[in-house]
Amino acid sequence: MSETSMNINNEGTATTTERSDDVVLSVKHVGKYFRLPTEQATGLKQAFINWTKGIKGYKEQHVLHDINFDVHRGDFFGIVGRNGSGKSTLLKIISGIYVPDGGSVEVNGTLVPFIELGVGFNPELTGRENVYLNGALFGFSHDEIAAMYDDIVEFAELEEFMDQKLKNYSSGMQVRLAFSVAIKAQGDILVLDEVLAVGDEAFQRKCDDYFTKVKKDPNKTVILVTHSMDSVKKYCNKAILIKDGDIIVNGNKEDAANRYTLENLKAEAKKRDEEKKDDDGYAEGLNSRCPILRINPQTSLVCKSSDTFRFDVEYDFNEDTDFYLAIALHDLRRGGVAYDTGSKTLKMKKRGHQTVHYEMPLNVFNNGDFRLVASLRTPSVANPKSTDMVAFTNDANSCAFVIRDGRNREYALLSDRAVEITQIA
Repeated sequence: MSETSMNINNEGTATTTERSDDVVLSVKHVGKYFRLPTEQATGLKQAFINWTKGIKGYKEQHVLHDINFDVHRGDFFGIVGRNGSGKSTLLKIISGIYVPDGGSVEVNGTLVPFIELGVGFNPELTGRENVYLNGALFGFSHDEIAAMYDDIVEFAELEEFMDQKLKNYSSGMQVRLAFSVAIKAQGDILVLDEVLAVGDEAFQRKCDDYFTKVKKDPNKTVILVTHSMDSVKKYCNKAILIKDGDIIVNGNKEDAANRYTLENLKAEAKKRDEEKKDDDGYAEGLNSRCPILRINPQTSLVCKSSDTFRFDVEYDFNEDTDFYLAIALHDLRRGGVAYDTGSKTLKMKKRGHQTVHYEMPLNVFNNGDFRLVASLRTPSVANPKSTDMVAFTNDANSCAFVIRDGRNREYALLSDRAVEITQIA
């Protein structure tokens, strides 16, 4: 198969030219919008009335703005972003399903898209016939598909079922066949959308081995859209992060993965901030005695274990009594309380609206997702050795952060720097 360059412009026309460099995909100034109906014209008369009133009947939703990046031969290129960021639209433009409204996409070689499971498969045809059908949709000739056929069937582990109709396959069998056609097709560029977790555990291990092998092949190029930052860090050598139709990180996979995690934390905090207040007008955990209690981060929310996490606790309390702050670190990934100051350790010295500064070393922890929570407490009348809670930080007023460090492991909470088991006999 000869190597060519295909150019898709905003007129939907494609041209092919010979390319000699190692850029297999070039996206330049790509923009895309959709028209969303705002007025319903039930007939020609209503459409004419809307036109005379200057009513367009739709609004434009811009989902991509001036997108620019290059993918080189041998890249395992990640595209990440929150839902609604525009990444799937971009993938469909790259695959030729959508036409850009501005800019151009140049594809140098054969592109095999795998965007949605089962697209291009006919349930009334056999597995064998569907392999040839799907291969033809990818642009391969009958002879080219025949040369790939044995590898596809062997990878899917469906040798005994290829002459059965697809409608008699289980969903898992259909997934394995569709995925195997995509990754075993001898294309130059493989485009994948959220499909690294298909099939059962054994099939996932096989896929993992395949992608590990592909990653080392200088002639294979993969473009992966995913929400899994573990996959980005494991497979990709480059990545972009898209937010609201714009690229905000371009190139560095670690930066893209960490910024994506940070954007998730910000979005979750914003969502919690919008939660309804209690009937008395105070947010959950607060009241007239303590109307303000929140934790404010003073350093990045994406940390390494070598970092010291600094944060402030802001409170408003005016009663003429001793009072304390109790701070706990919750392990969101594994569950449980990773650390707690105790209820009478941090005695406050100032009343009123105050801010107290704290720091916490992270060296003992492995990678994980954490949340700092605080409560304001006063001595218990019934038991002077204990305290009563006056207020606490709800999810919105707490502080979530993550640890991402290449030295760490993922499973246990404590790192090898904190605890080590040594054989003594």
